[in-house]
Amino acid sequence: MSQKNAATEPGENESGMAGFISHLIELRNRLLKSVLAVFVLFVVLFPFANDLYSLLAGPLMAKLPEGTTMIATQVISPFFVPLKLAGFTALFIAIPYLLYQLWAFIAPGLYENERQLVLPLVVSSTLLFYLGAAFAYFAVFPVVFGFLASTTPDGVAMMTDINEYLSFVITLFFAFGLAFEVPVATVLLVMVGAVTTKQLAEKRRYAILIAFIIGAILTPPDILSQFMMAIPVWMLYELGIVIGHVIEKKRAAKEAAEEGEETAASGNAAHASAAATATAAATADATTAERTATASSKAGTKSDGLEDWDEEFDEAVAAQEALEKDAKQDNPDDDQPRDDKDDKPDVEQEDRQDESDTDKQNGDKRP
Repeated sequence: MSQKNAATEPGENESGMAGFISHLIELRNRLLKSVLAVFVLFVVLFPFANDLYSLLAGPLMAKLPEGTTMIATQVISPFFVPLKLAGFTALFIAIPYLLYQLWAFIAPGLYENERQLVLPLVVSSTLLFYLGAAFAYFAVFPVVFGFLASTTPDGVAMMTDINEYLSFVITLFFAFGLAFEVPVATVLLVMVGAVTTKQLAEKRRYAILIAFIIGAILTPPDILSQFMMAIPVWMLYELGIVIGHVIEKKRAAKEAAEEGEETAASGNAAHASAAATATAAATADATTAERTATASSKAGTKSDGLEDWDEEFDEAVAAQEALEKDAKQDNPDDDQPRDDKDDKPDVEQEDRQDESDTDKQNGDKRP
């Protein structure tokens, strides 16, 4: 037995190692495809790097005082910062393809219901991320930069470094993009059964507090930008509760339908069993009735035979009585009583005569 195990274990280890290596090879291929996609987009966007930076700096440039511009405090910043922006833009555009590669890698190891769950979540999370970035660019940036420009002290020229500005706006893009994933997180928790919408509604005040804390951490240290992040996060939290409530209703309806089908199936089985029992009982009753009818017919046949025999016997008796009656009519003297004393011989006299005769004979023989 030990030799057999020693012989089979290397094969199993080799097969497991081969499977692990095949997964590593597939992961490498997926990563190479992702990197290649980002690189291709970067090559395409690189000639337009300066235009992209001008577009990105538009909200700030619109709020700067007249005669002021952005500056570059480092020697390589005028070249390196637009280059970095082109790389971030390529990564930003390639997010759907990157998520697809991730999905294609993990999908073979998922069940069918998990695949149905993951794909809508990936699509919705991508759209919400883009929506958060767009909200930051079109709604938050103008308000925040206008507020910062209006609070600049007199005698101070607001001249922002291009590298610092890029870092600031990229941080806000990802902050708002991730903050807009709140509905996905709440819906996912409801779908896996970790929480219910009732629990989420009861914890609403804590969610609002956490939203303001996130806004204070991820946004600039001004109250306006904090509110502009906290309020959308709160509203998205409420949206997640609404969507989760719809999911719970559908789940309850599905479970009710499944229970109804199971009840109907069990009822049909019970009905079929009852029908089979009733059929068997009816068959047994029919068999019993048939046997009873057969026995009754046989008994009836026997009783009919006895009745016929009785009738024949009665007819024979009646014929005998008729013959006796005719015989009496032919011999009327037989009806008169006879004297038994006259007809009977006198037995006692005969016995006496025999005794006397015997005595005489014996007397003659004596000397």
